[in-house]
Amino acid sequence: MEIQHKVNFGSAEILFSVEYRKRKSLAITVYPADGEPYGLVKVVSPLDIDIKQIKEKVHKKAAWIIKQLDRFQQFQPKTPPRKYISGETHYYLGRQYRLKIIEAPQKNIIFKGGYIEIHTTEKENRDNHKRVLDKWYRLQAKIKFESIFQKCIKKMPLEDARKEQLTYKIIEMPKRWGSCTPTGNILLNPNLVKTSKACIEYVILHELCHLVVPYHNKEFYDLQTRLIPDWKVLKQKLDLSGW
Repeated sequence: MEIQHKVNFGSAEILFSVEYRKRKSLAITVYPADGEPYGLVKVVSPLDIDIKQIKEKVHKKAAWIIKQLDRFQQFQPKTPPRKYISGETHYYLGRQYRLKIIEAPQKNIIFKGGYIEIHTTEKENRDNHKRVLDKWYRLQAKIKFESIFQKCIKKMPLEDARKEQLTYKIIEMPKRWGSCTPTGNILLNPNLVKTSKACIEYVILHELCHLVVPYHNKEFYDLQTRLIPDWKVLKQKLDLSGW
């Protein structure tokens, strides 16, 4: 059973859950929280430690916890407002394309040359254009992510049996590019298909690294650097992107 608690550290408030188990030591772990800019703090405690002692432990680790929570903001997509009109720039696999709204008797979306064409019977309906384009991006994500995901799995220092079990889900996350849940599920934002293949691979590998090292520490970043030597450059591209 998990119980929610909190401690204050300066002006910051740290919320955390406690799970009691038969164990000798107390463990504090920070996980990403899907759809939120911050993460989840979980304490696994021996049965004989009271909540006052646990709060003291959390308070002592507060600076480290806050640092880990802040790191979860690194995959926050920065999408500027879109008008969904002809001539507007949109991205696909890291390249710019112009949107073209074409009035037509049949609805369709066509990707050709330097354009993404939306053929529609509702030329002035921008909400419809957004729905059509979002649906197209999601379809492309399903097509493109699979091969990149399989490529990333091969790089991971995991047993073959576990690699064969790894899967991912495409899910809308307004403030994250990707996530690895405490249960080991890999979640990917469909908007990632707007970025380059190298950036997509970086996000996937970053999340897969959490299967080896659950939280961000030196061991985690050492592993990530071995797998993606230029990850800082790719991270900066994502941070500065308008996708």
